[in-house]
Amino acid sequence: MAIKTLHLTNAWHENSGGIATFYRALLEAANRQRRPLRLVVPGSRDDVEEIGDFGRIYHVAAPRAPLNPDYRMLYPSQFLLPGSAIQRILVAERPDLVEICDKYCLNYLGALLRLGLLKDVAVRPVIVGLTCERMDRNLAVYLHRPFWGDKFSATYMRHLYFPFFDHHIAISPYTAAELEQVAKGHIVERAVWIRPMGVDFGSFSPEKRSPQARKELLARLGATEDLALLLYVGRLAPEKNLDILPAMMERLSCPPCACRLLVVGDGIERERLAAAAARGPGTIAFLGHVGDREALSRIYANCDLFIHPNPSEPFGIAPLEAMASGLPVVAPNSGGIKSYANECNSYLVNNSADAFAAAVRSALKGPGRRIAKGINARQTAQQFTWQAVTDSFLELYDSIYAARSGQVPLRQAGPAFSSTAADSVQTATTTLLAQTAKAGFRLYSRLARRRAGRPRPSRRLVHPQEVP
Repeated sequence: MAIKTLHLTNAWHENSGGIATFYRALLEAANRQRRPLRLVVPGSRDDVEEIGDFGRIYHVAAPRAPLNPDYRMLYPSQFLLPGSAIQRILVAERPDLVEICDKYCLNYLGALLRLGLLKDVAVRPVIVGLTCERMDRNLAVYLHRPFWGDKFSATYMRHLYFPFFDHHIAISPYTAAELEQVAKGHIVERAVWIRPMGVDFGSFSPEKRSPQARKELLARLGATEDLALLLYVGRLAPEKNLDILPAMMERLSCPPCACRLLVVGDGIERERLAAAAARGPGTIAFLGHVGDREALSRIYANCDLFIHPNPSEPFGIAPLEAMASGLPVVAPNSGGIKSYANECNSYLVNNSADAFAAAVRSALKGPGRRIAKGINARQTAQQFTWQAVTDSFLELYDSIYAARSGQVPLRQAGPAFSSTAADSVQTATTTLLAQTAKAGFRLYSRLARRRAGRPRPSRRLVHPQEVP
């Protein structure tokens, strides 16, 4: 009998985002394999969305995130007390394995479940952390304090993230490296596996390139001449290093290079980026969010180069979509994109506008080499189809559950690495922290119950028993 998995994430956006794309593909795989899978995400209101016969998404009402209001945030108040939304979901679903994709709020749920502190949740599932970003790099962007941000993130990851889970999955060696740094000296052995993200290889294809489609795209840009088309697709957010785009186009305009950059996507950086582009030579066109996947795939296929400026990309689904469309990628020679990008299928350069502009000029002057890289890019993308990726994840969940329940040795499940054993000082420190956390939570729970009483369940959040 297939195990039931329940997944929670704050990295959810209805219109875009790699994590949302991954979880929708995972729900499709669960239905294909006829195994129950549940997803809990923040939403504007409480709701339950049925995905086929075996998938279900719980949308839990949540406020907007403070640093990026395009997203919403599930806070600990949603799972700390009996009757709270996430506790009711856990009680109703009784999952065998819980996966949490969040480093800032939902990770504490992992610790509470591991320690059995949620009295109404009478199950002890396997707790897995899914690492889809690096905390140190995010703090460096948003707090503008690289040194202190690195110190804080290392301490936080060691004490408030890594030990809160039974095991971990990372989406690239780059994201796993942050876990490896904090995996030394733990009382309980925890393993870390690396599993990549994927691409809709069938939808994104160079076969969608045509003279007519390219002509229509040029007309949409108000251009009649045969310009070379550069493309960026993704969220317009601070961590994406987008300032390099207008700077690159400014350098390409002198001496003039007959090219135009298309920016597909939206986000909190759009207004600022558009203002920076307006001060330049007028070679950037903002197309906004393109929700129609067929229209998006035609845009990919009818461009010439994909520009990906983020040097700290955890993995990069959009560059992989470009590769599936036959486009070579111009990107920094760093980050998770190097899981699949190399000199045979991409132009990997230093993280500077000058280096990006030079790579674009080189690519446009040497069409033979660019076409060869595009063919190699397509072949690379074929290794990351969503079906293969999601099947690998589901198989890994089964292996982790089997190892946790003692059916197979942990090493047999093939992790990338495991934590090392703690010495006496580390053991004493960890034990003291755990005991303090337990006592603190129990005190908080008692005081909160006395002050507010048992929270009343939301009428909008439907229990599985109420779903036909």
